[in-house]
Amino acid sequence: MSRFIGSTFKKSRRFGFSILETGKEFSKGKKRITTPGQHGKERAKVKVSEYGQQLQEKQKVKFMYGLSERQFRNTFAKAKKMQGILGTNFLVLLESRLDNIVYRLGFSATRQGARQLVNHGHILVNGKKVDIPSYLLSVGDLVEVKTSMKKNEKVLEALQNNEATLEFVKVNKSEVKGEFVRLPERNELNSEISESLIVEWYNRLIKK
Repeated sequence: MSRFIGSTFKKSRRFGFSILETGKEFSKGKKRITTPGQHGKERAKVKVSEYGQQLQEKQKVKFMYGLSERQFRNTFAKAKKMQGILGTNFLVLLESRLDNIVYRLGFSATRQGARQLVNHGHILVNGKKVDIPSYLLSVGDLVEVKTSMKKNEKVLEALQNNEATLEFVKVNKSEVKGEFVRLPERNELNSEISESLIVEWYNRLIKK
């Protein structure tokens, strides 16, 4: 886990964006425009091209949700088939993943940890074990940590430290279970994400 956290901190510093969405990656709560490394040399201020902006936005969101390039692109393809605003639909699909909801409910301090809980068969959906992190939840689905893990130290610590108040999920900390109440609204999600840049990135690839 420490290895993952270290890698996450470096990526967050590189993007000037809290991948953990907690801001803990930045000292004194301020974003550090430095490159990862022992001395954190100042990054030269250069104008980033439109291509570079699109690529950086795609990369930071991909790292934030912990997806491979193939998974990220496949999720975008699913969003294109939905009615409504493409960028918002894309984020809603990312948020609806089982590993992400386990994280949002506070059963793990990180999405990586949430993914491990799912992979190891420690998560139940509507009373049945689901070990696929990319499983897309439906509104009303009940998510629960299996009985043998409900007193796990890391799970309890994560729950205790979770101060998030998201209205699209509802958690019962005493029973270590929760519900995916409804689909999230765009204004409930990270305001530092510019999903329009990601849409432009993939549209550009399609045109080639």
